[in-house]
Amino acid sequence: MLKYVLDLVDLLDDPDVDGKRVAAHLDSVAGPEGSGAEVTTVTGERGSTDFVLVRIPGRAGRSSGGTARTLGVVGRLGGVGARPEAVGLVSDADGAVAALATAAKLLDMRRRGDVLDGDVIVATHICPNAPTAPHDPVPFMDSPVDIATMNRHEVTGEMEAVLSVDTTKGNRIVNHKGLALSPTVKEGWVLKVSERLGELLAVVTGEPLVTYPVTTQDITPYGNGVHHINSILQPATATAAPVVGLAITSAAAVPGCQTGASHETDIAAAARFAVETAKAFGGGQLDFHDHQEFDALVSRYGSLTRLQTLGREPGGS
Repeated sequence: MLKYVLDLVDLLDDPDVDGKRVAAHLDSVAGPEGSGAEVTTVTGERGSTDFVLVRIPGRAGRSSGGTARTLGVVGRLGGVGARPEAVGLVSDADGAVAALATAAKLLDMRRRGDVLDGDVIVATHICPNAPTAPHDPVPFMDSPVDIATMNRHEVTGEMEAVLSVDTTKGNRIVNHKGLALSPTVKEGWVLKVSERLGELLAVVTGEPLVTYPVTTQDITPYGNGVHHINSILQPATATAAPVVGLAITSAAAVPGCQTGASHETDIAAAARFAVETAKAFGGGQLDFHDHQEFDALVSRYGSLTRLQTLGREPGGS
């Protein structure tokens, strides 16, 4: 996996990188069949970014009329670079690198004849000159487009569960270098940490499971004026599917716009975990949440889907 990560770090470190170059790289990995990567350029008030979406069909996946479930892997970030303010690949790029390395590995496996049971959809975006934003305790990367636009291009209705990978270093909450798993979030509910996902992460890293706290603020949409640890769980505001955040973390607070702060071995571990999750989820060997328990919670306490919206303005009726 490290090979795929190193190739992508080198590619995304280029100031001229764009979605087409990323798609061409994935095509070269995929072989004669190509990657089928879709590139969509979206322009916002502060520039543009290229969304890249790759569908890797499974042998019994929904795309071929099968019954195996579809996993979504979202590489969440503001941008891979902050030029001209910072020169080089920024820490915030880790989510994109991990997601694209996941796609590259799965495409290479398919080329060799190793095909997973279920379909996997990988999505992220590429912007080498994204803006930055003030944030406590350290500055964040911002994005040329808003979160709602990201969700429209990165979260699809085909995804039956979503693994969202994001750099989560700009805080003093997760004081651990490596990977940390969030509780499952679904339709406004913060559910228990998936035991099976936790076991899998421990196996992949060879270390005890590390989780991180998720607050109600974190699972509400950006733009409502409250503090979010970062955007890792923003996909949960755009889908009814269960979402789990895989945080790439550090023992010290690191700005998202900092260069020289990516740790390739941690990114490779995140991509390995995503691949193993895709194998197990599509193969019916793990769930992101307990379906019966979720239904019981909703039956007893009601829907919390209002937390997936911006809600009403303070003082409004």
